[in-house]
Amino acid sequence: MSETLLEQAGEERLTDDLVLPFRAETSGVMGRLVRLGPAADQVIKGHGYPEPVSVALGEALCLTALLGAALKSGSKLILQTKTDGPISTVVVQNDGPGRLRGYASFDAAALVRAKDEETLLGKGHLAMTIDPGGDRDRYQGIVALDGHSLVDAALDYFRQSEQLPTFLRLAVGKHFATSPTGERGWVWRAGGLMLQHLSPDGGAAPALQDRLKGDGTGYEPDDNWERTRILAATVEDHELIDPTLAAERLLYRLFQEEGVRAYGAKAVEAHCGCSRERLGSIMSRFDAAELDGMATDSGTIDVTCEFCSAKYSLGRDELGPLASLE
Repeated sequence: MSETLLEQAGEERLTDDLVLPFRAETSGVMGRLVRLGPAADQVIKGHGYPEPVSVALGEALCLTALLGAALKSGSKLILQTKTDGPISTVVVQNDGPGRLRGYASFDAAALVRAKDEETLLGKGHLAMTIDPGGDRDRYQGIVALDGHSLVDAALDYFRQSEQLPTFLRLAVGKHFATSPTGERGWVWRAGGLMLQHLSPDGGAAPALQDRLKGDGTGYEPDDNWERTRILAATVEDHELIDPTLAAERLLYRLFQEEGVRAYGAKAVEAHCGCSRERLGSIMSRFDAAELDGMATDSGTIDVTCEFCSAKYSLGRDELGPLASLE
């Protein structure tokens, strides 16, 4: 391993469910590599979606993890698609630091008739929203989804919202593995690679919320960027999701000629903030007549969390003060 690849000092080295920032020293290109194992599997399997929907959700998880790697505690990044395609909605929320949850809505009959990924997503929009938390304002960027893949829409978004050239590759697939309990079976994995070029004056990339507010078309690519982008484009989907290929090793394989330097990895986990108390607070927004209409014969109100599919049966005495699941 090249000396320019840094190990994480003073802490256990992460091998999965991570976002690894890096820099190609020769070209000055910054990047992030995401590897999702148990986190992706927990979110995707929790819904039991058909495979095309699961893949779309996995891609959204990767993209949100990549973009949200710099989130601070108490802040949130929300990715949402809204289209007329068979997969009408995909929502992924990244609660800083690194807690992912997500869900999708789809038309099962239309899904069967769809022929490719572009048909699956249809036409609509992709929105990225940052909530810094506290009393600070939200920032949102929106780009049209015009029958393209999520990667194509994201690249359109970067061109409209940022002033940096961007490369993006996402991969989602199944891997046959043995669980910690000794059970063998197929598990979902996801991975992604994103590169962004520094500005011509050598300045660092702006903060995410600043980039969301921009409307630049990006700098003209130079030889350094093109060389590094071409190297990045050689990555294979199986490399991005291979659990036996360490993230640092993959970076070295791709960018060893550039003097690649990896920084401290950021942990990612599947996490949903739902609870009986929070759902009870949400239900307390409804008046008595509406609650009567929702109640079962036994008088309870059955609620399913759309993010993690957890089921709750709430009694009237559990409906508390107003709150929000976000």
